[in-house]
Amino acid sequence: MFGPAGAAQVLNMLPVPAAIVEWRDGGFVFETVNRPFRLCGLGTLADHSPLIAQLGPRIVAFLESQGTELEIDWELGEAVDCRHFRVRMARRAGEASQGRCLITLIDQTGELRTQRSLRREMLTDSLTGLPNRPGFGETLEGEIERVGMGRHAVLVINLDRFSRINACLGGLSGDELLISVARRVKGALRAHDVLARTGGDEFAIQLTLDEGPSDALHVAKRIQNALTTPFRLSDFEIRVDCSIGIAIGDEAVADAEELIRHAQFAMKRAKKSGRTEVYQTRAFDLARQQFSIETELRRAIDNAELTLHFQPICDLASGRIISFEALARWTNEHGQPISPNEFIPVAEESGLIVPLGRWAMDCAARTVAEWDARAGADCGVNVAINLSAIQLQRDQIAPMVEAALAANGVEGRRITLELTESALVTDPDRISQTMQALKSLGTTLAMDDFGTGYSNLAYLQKLPIDILKIDRSFVTGMLADRDKIAIVRAILSLAQALGMRTTAEGIESNDLAQTLAALGCSYGQGFLYARPVPADAAYALLADRNS
Repeated sequence: MFGPAGAAQVLNMLPVPAAIVEWRDGGFVFETVNRPFRLCGLGTLADHSPLIAQLGPRIVAFLESQGTELEIDWELGEAVDCRHFRVRMARRAGEASQGRCLITLIDQTGELRTQRSLRREMLTDSLTGLPNRPGFGETLEGEIERVGMGRHAVLVINLDRFSRINACLGGLSGDELLISVARRVKGALRAHDVLARTGGDEFAIQLTLDEGPSDALHVAKRIQNALTTPFRLSDFEIRVDCSIGIAIGDEAVADAEELIRHAQFAMKRAKKSGRTEVYQTRAFDLARQQFSIETELRRAIDNAELTLHFQPICDLASGRIISFEALARWTNEHGQPISPNEFIPVAEESGLIVPLGRWAMDCAARTVAEWDARAGADCGVNVAINLSAIQLQRDQIAPMVEAALAANGVEGRRITLELTESALVTDPDRISQTMQALKSLGTTLAMDDFGTGYSNLAYLQKLPIDILKIDRSFVTGMLADRDKIAIVRAILSLAQALGMRTTAEGIESNDLAQTLAALGCSYGQGFLYARPVPADAAYALLADRNS
């Protein structure tokens, strides 16, 4: 290194605090310090310097080592006026035994304060000033590390009808409502509970369980009570209802994010049930199973891995097969058959019912064409396809049916389309237009599961329905139940008055078939005639029974 005079001259040229420190006779000595070092309040005498007082052992360890460089972070001062330095100790390789080194300090206070300010903004909801989703997760993770998972619960609150309020009153009123809700919920919490806004109309609360899981239910009740009083916005008084989901921490929960997901899942169940829900593993496992089914079903539709099975519908007077109902069947890639009761609801909820319905329509039309080709003429039956209420809402049904008929060279009269009563309730006017368009294609229209829904009889009179299908719940056990006989008789009388034919589902005995025929029912369907079978077996059944 330079001599003392030369070292002082070089140090004074540096824009950052710097000092040459020497370990001499069991103590530190500043060989020289520069002006920025003195202005930082780091002193000119080693015995009185906060640098030596706080970092002395680190400097000694460096001087006793064989290293030539060492960098460390150092905080100087109290929390309010704390300054942050990056401290670098250095010496040339040949000076390792001389007990002296150059120390320079880079002030990072402004940079760190800016970073912390930006981080604070990133973790804070700008509207309410509460922690946002990342901020809530970080706070919860820290508390779990401090006192353990079993001491915590998470509540997730979702405001009902908020989007409607926002649309009617405007975004500013919606923001005002969110701020008011946040204040009122905050007032219902205990001092150590943490409230966050984790979504547009979603809030989350971190609870410490002092008395066990009952604490979470008590807090949920207080929140609901707090929101009972209407909010005043402009000229309106608005009652805010909410759905609350609770997740209780335990050792089986991996981390904070998983606990939050559990609470959100419980909240979604609460929206359906109308009451506060506590997370249950079985319900979550069922939802995960449904999600797995959705993933596999999407792949199965794309790869054409589903098949149609066909169940005969017979004329009760002659016993001849007049139609087949097409029913989707699926065996997954692991060779496991999946029940329609499992995958059809998943398809409807996920929107996969639209491509599934299109596939079923095309496959049914193609099967009719193949049967006609094998018979050398019209094989004498049509095929019935179910139309989901969700499919009717989301798809252009008439053009889809027309395209399937044209692609397979099949006339519309060979296709029966079955709709449920629930489909009519959703949008009667639009469904009526769709049904009229389907009738113009020559198709037959049937109302499936009649008597189990909420059909308006006035609409039933106006709609071009050809067949009423009597639900199996009225047919099964009918012979031993006078009430069921009365219901079936009433449905048959209604159908006759409206000029409609009838099909009874769930026929499993000759006595039942004969009784229904005597009451005036047109057709029958059930295990008495056959279970659903693949297309080839259905054609063989047709040839055998109608020969």
